[in-house]
Amino acid sequence: MRIHFIAIGGSAMHNLALALHEKGYQVTGSDDTIHDPSKTRLKAKGLLPQQFGWFPNKITSTIDAIILGMHAKENNPELLKAQELGLKIYSYPEFLYEQSKHKTRVVIGGSHGKTTITSMILHVLNYHEREVDYMVGAQLEGFETMVHLTEENDFIVLEGDEYLSSPIDRRPKFHLYKPNIALLSGIAWDHINVFPTFENYVEQFEIFTESLTNGGIMVYNEEDICVRELVENSKHHIKKYPYTTPDFSIENGIAYLDTNEGALPLEIFGKHNLQNLAGAKWICQHMGIDEEDFYEAIATFKGASKRLEKIAESPSTVVYKDFAHSPSKVKATTEAVKEQYKNKQILACLELHTYSSLNTGFLSEYRKTLERADKAVVFYSPHAVEIKQLEEISETQIAEAFDRDDLIIYTNPEEFKNFLFTENLSDTVLLLMSSGNYGGLNFEEVKDLV
Repeated sequence: MRIHFIAIGGSAMHNLALALHEKGYQVTGSDDTIHDPSKTRLKAKGLLPQQFGWFPNKITSTIDAIILGMHAKENNPELLKAQELGLKIYSYPEFLYEQSKHKTRVVIGGSHGKTTITSMILHVLNYHEREVDYMVGAQLEGFETMVHLTEENDFIVLEGDEYLSSPIDRRPKFHLYKPNIALLSGIAWDHINVFPTFENYVEQFEIFTESLTNGGIMVYNEEDICVRELVENSKHHIKKYPYTTPDFSIENGIAYLDTNEGALPLEIFGKHNLQNLAGAKWICQHMGIDEEDFYEAIATFKGASKRLEKIAESPSTVVYKDFAHSPSKVKATTEAVKEQYKNKQILACLELHTYSSLNTGFLSEYRKTLERADKAVVFYSPHAVEIKQLEEISETQIAEAFDRDDLIIYTNPEEFKNFLFTENLSDTVLLLMSSGNYGGLNFEEVKDLV
């Protein structure tokens, strides 16, 4: 089968390209720019385009399917040529469904925690040598790619993103998977450029719940009021399995999970991660992993990449990097670190980087999210606001939104870096939360701070 990717360089797209190449498909692709690690990984398999740009002459009737990435525009020259020729055009999630429609589809959804929960499930299955197909939004230890597709595996585990499928398919990705088994971890308003009201955002999770196959299984976090009401009020013919945060304790900086066999030491920490663990356990049990085997495997789980990732440590100083950027994630991550390191000062640095976080109408959602940090810093780039064509934000608006009088605010990358590198980090945990890089911060240099 011959597949052509329009915008092959994206994190998800290049992983799907690699998975299909591994499966024996003939894969080609285009993009206007490709950065590492995508560039190196595509080159290693002979899939890197010889030239960057869009080339309609690449699109011929010999192509069996086009996979269209979100990075492309509706007027992309290759897309227009494919439409002219009447070729079959798939979005990324559409093609994943096409590859898995004869499998048992397990889809992990929610505003937060879905990458970690998916990673936990895959870690446990891998530990016990259970082969499954999968798609996850982070690079995992022990896994070569973020996407794996076969003909023979019975299960596929999919991280269910609520963002749009493609430039010409405005449906959320997770609406297209039609799960047999699903999980909802939590709902907290996000992606306001696409879902302008909270009610509109919640509606996407209602549609997801109704998309389960008849008789399917929904595992849900009943501590999240919105999730609980949505699932328990659903009239859809599905089986419902609630979960809550399990009992745990913290001793000498290690989280211990209470089990029937006694206290189990974990590599991860934080109430939100223990909550994620409870959801992952339910899913694994529905996939044939018993409780005892789950605990044995999860004890060795170190976390998903960029999710509370410890990048440096000394007896006096610890540095964490975290992908947290939405209000619920920022609050949960900051609270988890403070709970884990009660005897250290927490210096929390948050970059407002996404469309939602830089929107004046959304800023108030961040109220009190950095409350548990001993010292709190917010960095944002006025240039990023300009690029996203958003209303200008003042430092006063930021300070008022976070409702913290001593909030430190930086808009200049060099000034922020200078602050970090001159700050006394003795007896401190430095928490860097961003989906960006603070205007060019080198995290390798940050490691030298400890």
